Amino acid sequence: MQNNIHNIAILGCGKVAHLHAKAVENLSNARLAGVWSRTKQTASGFAEQYSVPSYDDIEELVKKEGIDLAIVCTPHPFHLEPAEKAALSGANVLVEKPLASTLEDSDRIISACERAGVKLGVVSQRRWYEPVRRVKKAIEAGKIGKPVFGTVNMLGWRDKNYYDADKWRGDWKLEGGGVLVNQAPHQLDILLWFMGDIDEVYGLWRNLNHPYIEVEDTALAIIKFKNGGIGNIIVSNSQKPGIYGKVQVHGKNGSSVGVQTDGGAMFIAGMQGIIEPPINDLWTIPGEENLLAKWKKEDAHHFNSIDPMTYYMERQIEDFLFAIGENRNPLVTGEDGRRTVELFTAIYRSTRNNAPVKFPLYQENKNDMDGRL
Repeated sequence: MQNNIHNIAILGCGKVAHLHAKAVENLSNARLAGVWSRTKQTASGFAEQYSVPSYDDIEELVKKEGIDLAIVCTPHPFHLEPAEKAALSGANVLVEKPLASTLEDSDRIISACERAGVKLGVVSQRRWYEPVRRVKKAIEAGKIGKPVFGTVNMLGWRDKNYYDADKWRGDWKLEGGGVLVNQAPHQLDILLWFMGDIDEVYGLWRNLNHPYIEVEDTALAIIKFKNGGIGNIIVSNSQKPGIYGKVQVHGKNGSSVGVQTDGGAMFIAGMQGIIEPPINDLWTIPGEENLLAKWKKEDAHHFNSIDPMTYYMERQIEDFLFAIGENRNPLVTGEDGRRTVELFTAIYRSTRNNAPVKFPLYQENKNDMDGRL
């Protein structure tokens, strides 16, 4: 860090990397200092666009440019190498969601950061959505009592053009999974943030109407939480043209709160913008039932005054940089990221075993990718 300006590196120069680059450009205490990609040509083109140097070697990039934070934007199964190398070279690490596609890679990334004494975070910028934070504050304030029932409903659509856009999409080995690994982690993270740790999961996945891909387009799960609560997950890429993503929590005192994080056609990084503003779609706390209309108006006004594609990424990167300066954990930690990987891994294993899966989960010494193959 020079003159209170943090040097940022982007590792992996695909579509989502452009959103991070633009977010960094908008932060007064950060600068994009260099990039690396698995493909030299991709890195060179990206570097030229943002007027920064590109490197073939991550350690050289971190050392030579004095990198404070490396943002990993490679496809999910390829997060491990750049995250490990950046951490062991001395950079703090922020990994695009999910942390990894397997528990083994997740644990290796966490271990590398712990050994190097650097901070680790996972991108989950929807935690900064105003309606999401409103739900979290209500739960923390005890307004619904103990959260006893949490649900995720995410019904979206991905067409063949989406899968044809990148060679890694729709392939078990290259993408690591389908809707669970790529589209659902934001909502899964928010559910865990609201409800806490899991005790047991029974899950099921299927490919309903995408015969040209290997991975699942739909998954369901029933959850037992350690706090005694229960939960339900329905996530799918099989509904044209895409409908919504919702996370709702019901409390022991009978009150309910919820957020629609995504509406209309689902957001696709680097291919399509956010269609509708996030809103609180459920709120029955006594005395606050009539606030929904006011909040929807305020939140829509705010949404239309910013670039939502980058604004919430800016807030998460900003939080991470403050965490470095204040020597605290970022809001979304590596362990938070592992919990999301643990959840979708449990759904894959439960489908394979046709049985509930107890937590905690650890890596397996099998060659079936936790039941994906």
